[in-house]
Amino acid sequence: MRRPAKRSSSKLSADSQHLVTFAQAIAQASSRLEERAWLKPLDALLNKLLRAGNQGLIDTALDHLFKADLDAYDVLIEAVEAGSEATTLEHDGQDYDVQLLVLPVLAWTRFAIASGPIAGDLQNAIAAHLHAHILAKDARLALAPSLFSIEQLPRMHADVFALTRQMGQSALKNAPVQLRGEQPPTAAFLADTRYAIAAVVVPAGGALFHWQESEQQSHFSANKTAAFDAWTQQVTPIFTRLLPGCNVELLLPQAYFFGCREADKHIRPASIRAADYFLTQTLDIASSELHASIGGFSEDINGQIDEYRIGFSIGNDPTVVYGTVWPLYEQESGEDLPMMIPGGAGLLEGLPASPLQQILATLRECGIVQIKHHSERFTMEFCDDCGAPLFPDREGELVHAEMPEDTPPPVEHFH
Repeated sequence: MRRPAKRSSSKLSADSQHLVTFAQAIAQASSRLEERAWLKPLDALLNKLLRAGNQGLIDTALDHLFKADLDAYDVLIEAVEAGSEATTLEHDGQDYDVQLLVLPVLAWTRFAIASGPIAGDLQNAIAAHLHAHILAKDARLALAPSLFSIEQLPRMHADVFALTRQMGQSALKNAPVQLRGEQPPTAAFLADTRYAIAAVVVPAGGALFHWQESEQQSHFSANKTAAFDAWTQQVTPIFTRLLPGCNVELLLPQAYFFGCREADKHIRPASIRAADYFLTQTLDIASSELHASIGGFSEDINGQIDEYRIGFSIGNDPTVVYGTVWPLYEQESGEDLPMMIPGGAGLLEGLPASPLQQILATLRECGIVQIKHHSERFTMEFCDDCGAPLFPDREGELVHAEMPEDTPPPVEHFH
């Protein structure tokens, strides 16, 4: 996934320069055979750097390509992610492939969203359903004994690589996963994602998932859908126990980085549903009394939209009482559509929904029909005192969201 450069360097080290060269060669390759030939030294060098924990050399190469060659940057970041979330281990004279997975759970509530240890019986139940519905028959599994927020997941590629190897060894030895260090506290959101982490180990070259197995290949799409349906039906009650007081929605277990990105995208409509639930329950109002003001925001006023911000007000009072942010990822782009008529026509037939259309659809599903989309572009502005984002009101002014003074105090925990 593309990210802004964090640092600059006037001169690349030898290893960073090699990463740059290999990535550019792959980006410019004219055949799959040529790509494969360049991938071998790239993967070997990345494995050496990740094993040694040399994150800085990898970051330097990524930062250089982000500014100089975006096609090669995409090649390198894909290789770095693949090389850190998967590896090969030797055990009893045989090679095994290891893939790190996340099991994302979307949660929204009026209360605090839990994280932390998973009881042993629930770990066993999750593992049993992974084997029953998701994993190939020869797969071995290690499950981390904790439920993580996004802040608690390893972010550096070298740290992900170390976790992949550690959990892979646990799976091969059928040993419990021992987490290292204390987890940082979680941020308080009405809607957030929680993750279980698993390592799947199979004989080198073997199938990871049951829909990859030979007898399943001709119907892999239908079998994958059926696996997800079974996973959702059987495992949702388990995560409901882990996240008391929360509405939960499960996503399909996926490779580490892909799964995290998918969860980032899917939590966005949940944040709108959480805002609607919080405001209607806290202020004792109906969804139809809420008014939503939508604005597109950009780092550069002339650049593409980076996120939408939605400010909520009540009835005839224009005061913004709450706001939520809908960030855009990867190839998504904002659309400057005209102001939508409340309760108007739905999405265009046969076309994929744009981010703005998804926002409108989610608001209407909640019963919010008083909607104003401001066509002008806003710059990213935040409160000078607390750093909170500013949200558009009905007139297009950027304001701080403030709940009414007589609002009951929030309930922090569900009992």
